[in-house]
Amino acid sequence: MGHARARIAAAAIGGALLISAYHRANTAVTMSEAANRLLAALTPEQRAQAVFRMDDEERLNWHYIPRERKGLPLRAMSPAQQHLAAALLSAGLSPQGYIKAVTIMSLEDVLRVMENDSGERRNPQKYYFSIFGTPSETGVWGYRVEGHHLSQNYTVVNGRVAGAPSFFGANPAQVREGPRKGLRALAAEEDLGRAVFSSLDPAQRKTALVDPVAYKDIVTAASRKAALDGQPSGLSAQRMNAKQFEALLALLDEYTGNMPEQIGQAREEQIRKAGRNIWFAWAGEAEPGRPHYYRVQAPAFLVEYDDTQNNANHIHSVWRDFTGDFGTDLLAEHYRTSHH
Repeated sequence: MGHARARIAAAAIGGALLISAYHRANTAVTMSEAANRLLAALTPEQRAQAVFRMDDEERLNWHYIPRERKGLPLRAMSPAQQHLAAALLSAGLSPQGYIKAVTIMSLEDVLRVMENDSGERRNPQKYYFSIFGTPSETGVWGYRVEGHHLSQNYTVVNGRVAGAPSFFGANPAQVREGPRKGLRALAAEEDLGRAVFSSLDPAQRKTALVDPVAYKDIVTAASRKAALDGQPSGLSAQRMNAKQFEALLALLDEYTGNMPEQIGQAREEQIRKAGRNIWFAWAGEAEPGRPHYYRVQAPAFLVEYDDTQNNANHIHSVWRDFTGDFGTDLLAEHYRTSHH
């Protein structure tokens, strides 16, 4: 019995050390190491396809629909290169976020079967890696990993990291047939959002409901600048009781928890500064399986989510920073400081 307790204690200590090591990881360092290892493994032709200038307009040209993109796709990489690309994707996400990302990518195989596709349009290797500038721990550079329903955009400025726009989508939102039946890639984004709306009393719901019909897509779409800046609507968190506000923070924590430590901490700081100056809006119906939309808006950020397409089985979700998308605020500060 004593040996068992000792093993349990040792395991607990080991786990604590691993967690501590994870939290000490520097996001900018991890990203630059992963990017440089991938670049070192590429041929000159592949590098020409993957690398862009930092000031190239392509850096702002993001999307989440199934279309061709610039950058180097997984299907143009060798297995070894694909492993290094996966490491670069992982560097920009938490374990939770990485699991969501690769699950989303794997849904292309589900769609291929559902749509009897040849594998050309629905292909889990049609995800593109683009690096902007020269990766380094202290320089100015960025990268993007993007394909159908996944767009993660990063900017690194003197060791500081911005991670928006950050888009996750899922089609199908719930796999309803086949060997993966029941899979929900973005279950928490849906369930926690509905939990906030369901916690409201009738008067609060009436205020939060901005439209009885759910929007066909997120309002901000793939714009270069987040929509709705300065135009909050719905229910103010100031009108929520403690339990309702806790449900709202749990929803935001899910989006924060998708990111690595440095980006996650920056999001947490935005939420802390906002306090109760946060607005929750809902559109559509509240029952599971029916078309619905929600958004959470604060002075610094916007979260949008919709599940309306394909008979309300198709999710889009995004985190946008009003001044920090594509590292705009970090770059402005850098150029201002450099000029002086």
